[in-house]
Amino acid sequence: MTKHMNEYRIAALLLTTVLVAACDKNTVQVLPADSLLASRVKFFNFGVNAPGVNFYSDAIKMTAIQSGTGSEATTGVGYGSVGNGGAYSQIAPGSHTLTGRIAATTDKDLSIATVTATIADGKFYSYYMCGFYNTTAKISDAFVLEDTYPVEIDWSVALVRFVHTIPNASPLTLYATNTLTHDTLPVGGAVAYKSGGAFTALPPGVYDLFARYTDSTTNKVTRTGVSLFPGRVYTVGARGDITITSTTATNRPFLDNTTNR
Repeated sequence: MTKHMNEYRIAALLLTTVLVAACDKNTVQVLPADSLLASRVKFFNFGVNAPGVNFYSDAIKMTAIQSGTGSEATTGVGYGSVGNGGAYSQIAPGSHTLTGRIAATTDKDLSIATVTATIADGKFYSYYMCGFYNTTAKISDAFVLEDTYPVEIDWSVALVRFVHTIPNASPLTLYATNTLTHDTLPVGGAVAYKSGGAFTALPPGVYDLFARYTDSTTNKVTRTGVSLFPGRVYTVGARGDITITSTTATNRPFLDNTTNR
């Protein structure tokens, strides 16, 4: 009798756990252990003055921030941050509506940046929420790029791509100066807003980075002491407001360096 009662209690506990998990709308979808979706997407919140968001693919929540209590925090992925700690999220191939939705209690889950993108099997992508957040219309720009770096690793170089998300800046060209050899190399060509350049091979080392307009020798955005390691792949994203001259303002022009691999 005791054995049967214990079995019933275990079964009831398992059923309760499943029901609670099914009813929790704040959890990010967890794929089964045997799920090996080959496509990936990375999410950036580079929308100037934008609120913290959770990122979605259709109705599936792809990113969220956990609070100290174990429930979902209302902060979401804040400005200047990358979802899931900079890691890629698995996504099924096909057409998807990718959105950034407000994480705060006010306007909770309101979509403020939407892109429809076709995800190819086995490809990697980056979604950027960008531009100036319109506090009246509650909307921000967004775009998606394919991350077209080689599968095979070349351990003699680092690969770097430049992405432009500054809405009030003209096309920018990124340059990298090796702090040891003082060689200055362009990282691809000029890149317009809501666009990205090709991945460019650079010798491993420590670099000072700067971005300029195509017709100027003036640095519009700078960042010093960036380490580029052999065999790694990086995306340098320009974000912020190009008119800000403060060196400490949150929305100042800034070069973000995120590892793709």
